[in-house]
Amino acid sequence: MNVVKYFLSFAFLLAVVVGCKKDKYDDTSLIASDTLPGKLSVLFDITQDNTGMVTITPNGEGGSRYDIYYGDGTVAPAIVLPGKNTKHVYNEGVYTVRIVAHNLTGKTTETTQKLTVSFRAPENLEVTAALDASNIFKVNVSAKAAYETFFKVYYGDVANEVPQSFLEGEIVSHVYAAVGTYTVRVVALSGGVATTEFSKTITVVDPVLLPINFESASLVYAFGNFDGGVLSVITNPQPNGINTSAKVARMVKNAGQPWGGSSIKLGSPIDFSANKIFRMKVYSPRVGAKVLLKVENPVNNAINFEKEVSTTVANAWEDLVFNFSAINTTNSYQNMVFIFDLGTQGDGSANFTFLLDDIRLTNTIPSAQLNLPVTFDDPGVNYAVIDFGNNQTTDGTDPLNATNKVKVTRKIVGAETWAGTSIGAFFASRIPLTATATQMSIRVYSPAAGIPIRLKIEDHTNNTKSVETEAITAAANTWETLIFDFANPAAGTAALNLTYNYDLASVFFDFGVVGTGKLFYWDDVKFLATNVTPTGVILPLDFESTTLNYAFTNFDGGGTTVINNPNITGINTSTRVARMVKSAGQPWGGSWIALAGPINFSIKKTFKMKVFSPRTGAKVLLKVEKQDNGAISYEKEVTTTIANGWQELTFDFSAINTANAYHKIVVIFDNGTMGDGTANFTWLFDDISLN
Repeated sequence: MNVVKYFLSFAFLLAVVVGCKKDKYDDTSLIASDTLPGKLSVLFDITQDNTGMVTITPNGEGGSRYDIYYGDGTVAPAIVLPGKNTKHVYNEGVYTVRIVAHNLTGKTTETTQKLTVSFRAPENLEVTAALDASNIFKVNVSAKAAYETFFKVYYGDVANEVPQSFLEGEIVSHVYAAVGTYTVRVVALSGGVATTEFSKTITVVDPVLLPINFESASLVYAFGNFDGGVLSVITNPQPNGINTSAKVARMVKNAGQPWGGSSIKLGSPIDFSANKIFRMKVYSPRVGAKVLLKVENPVNNAINFEKEVSTTVANAWEDLVFNFSAINTTNSYQNMVFIFDLGTQGDGSANFTFLLDDIRLTNTIPSAQLNLPVTFDDPGVNYAVIDFGNNQTTDGTDPLNATNKVKVTRKIVGAETWAGTSIGAFFASRIPLTATATQMSIRVYSPAAGIPIRLKIEDHTNNTKSVETEAITAAANTWETLIFDFANPAAGTAALNLTYNYDLASVFFDFGVVGTGKLFYWDDVKFLATNVTPTGVILPLDFESTTLNYAFTNFDGGGTTVINNPNITGINTSTRVARMVKSAGQPWGGSWIALAGPINFSIKKTFKMKVFSPRTGAKVLLKVEKQDNGAISYEKEVTTTIANGWQELTFDFSAINTANAYHKIVVIFDNGTMGDGTANFTWLFDDISLN
């Protein structure tokens, strides 16, 4: 029976061998590119039972195996695979353990590590535990001791903490998640049962420094309230005007003393070497409330400097200015003190409740208020802007003239389609629009042509009273002056109302498009006392201008050019017209042209176009599209009824969705039939107008 079993086994093995195909693997590129093992280290873990049992765990990068030479006279090394370890029993003593790492090609790297095996408790334990100079939340720990084998550290910030092991000469680090006081405990271990410990208290404090905006979730705003004043950080209850931040400070002045207020100690002395003008946003329940800002020496409050100003608006944010230019800069000031209505005792009511925010040190005193024209060049003007929708605007310089100051706006990746920037809180006086002066202009340096830019003006006290219009950039990486005509409002927006108090302007770059990181420079925001004709192509299209660029984009066989009128007859005796030649390509071949601004369908919704056709029954399609999205469109098609003569065709757009913005005009002749470039597929068209 066994003979049969062995025979069958042999037959099966033979079948397997015969059935296997020997493949040749001669691609050695992986091995050839193998690098030396690196970052070798070793961890010793000694059983604390006086047996001398040591677990040795090697670590490194690129090693396929490790040879461990115990250093106690044992000749043959232990071979350890990555992630594994070896155990060895030592007598008490100090040993040099050698670790040799091998990679796949046989290349080696080695290191040595001292191992102390002692059954005595470690002695003379010295621990260094200190916060990192570059990260206030990071602690660095190292230790040394006599008779130690390794150390374990507990950082003290979690329950049931698993300690981190390290060797003498190593520095281990830990980053705390929040401010607080923590006990760092280091345990020194030997081969015996006894251990030696060291503990140190570490306090993590995120220092409050200028500017102060109360937005940090980690900072501790430790206010020192006194004599009835109570200052605390709250969610902004008035996110409007010049301050839409999430957090602000609230001062409630209760009954106590007329000088009741609050203070805060900064993390370092205030640097008055360059800047000596404090600015602070304040929301007051009334006009004329006194606001005192004071700085003091941290150990002697008799060394101080203060300024007091009064609020000028009620129930709105304003930016107050405290001129500290006369301060004695040889003194050190680290405490800030805030007192509202010094000399009057508060009662804790709404009348004695104030908000404050954005305390910063600058070197300019702004003028009373921003007004048109806005040039960004006057050092005495506060050109602060307000971004929304994830816009990012900063001060910058003209890319073509380093002496010219401008604003630089980036519509960051993922910014809202409506992301924009308000130019200040509001202007000192209303924009003086009239029936014949309805335009503003902005100089823009755009990354590309064809980008829609929207300008909105509104009453800063009632944003429902607004009007919006758009212009389209015509050039890339050069300055151009865009004209915004509010008599031609953007699609789906309100009409211009000359009875409204328009005193706030906001600009929207790449309007209607999710942010992609485009960068825009802008300057010289102006009101135009006399309306001007925009330099771009607008309706009606009569092709008569010798300065405008009638830049048709042809597609799929369509070809449009502007030529002298070859048929000055009938209803069209104009000098210049457009000619469409439909050549072989696609049945839908045609041309489109982009206008300088969106088409205003608020009142007029009927297109007229003069056409000279080689035959009757030729189909003429007129279509409008959104600047950056051809899927948003509307079209109508009519048929010619006259051959070799001018006729005016009518296209009814009354059903168009006026909530969309349309910038392109598309013309297609005989849609559905491929042209051949002959006279039979050549048309003239002119005088495209909206009626």
